[in-house]
Amino acid sequence: MRKQVLFIHGGGEGAYEEDKKLAASLLDALGTAYDVWCPQMPDEGSPEYEAWKDQIAEELTTLDGEVILVGHSLGASILLKYLSEEKVEDRVPGLFLIAPPYWGTEDWEVSEYALHEDFASKLPEELPMFFYHSRDDEWVPLVHLALYAERLPRATIHEFDDRGHQFDDDLSEVARDIEGL
Repeated sequence: MRKQVLFIHGGGEGAYEEDKKLAASLLDALGTAYDVWCPQMPDEGSPEYEAWKDQIAEELTTLDGEVILVGHSLGASILLKYLSEEKVEDRVPGLFLIAPPYWGTEDWEVSEYALHEDFASKLPEELPMFFYHSRDDEWVPLVHLALYAERLPRATIHEFDDRGHQFDDDLSEVARDIEGL
């Protein structure tokens, strides 16, 4: 049986089209043992957490068994919020977050995306979490990665020098970590 990956794209006009390249790269790197779903999230140009949360819940309902979760940018931060607030039981064998913003910091004060103060304690204890961020990310500053690393010391952190926000449309490192689960 093929393993299932749900990829949640970032926000902003055109984000779905841009991030489909990331999802395609992931599928190419993972090969035929995996299926990668990249649904278009509601109103990407003006995203609302509740609508995205409902879409993620619906996607998880349509997929049977375990589902590996991968998110980029806003999609990554929303997945983390979703997992810290909703029950997913043991359906998620791994969480892979690429360039997630840390909401609630200076210039990133959007309360609907912000995590609860105790979010780390609400995540499944055994959930492997991986973060990926490039030092030259033109949208999300690297300091956001440091904030996640501080709050989630058990997470695996990967920093890159020159991959930009879109990781040069290459998620081969993410694929290697997925295969290592």
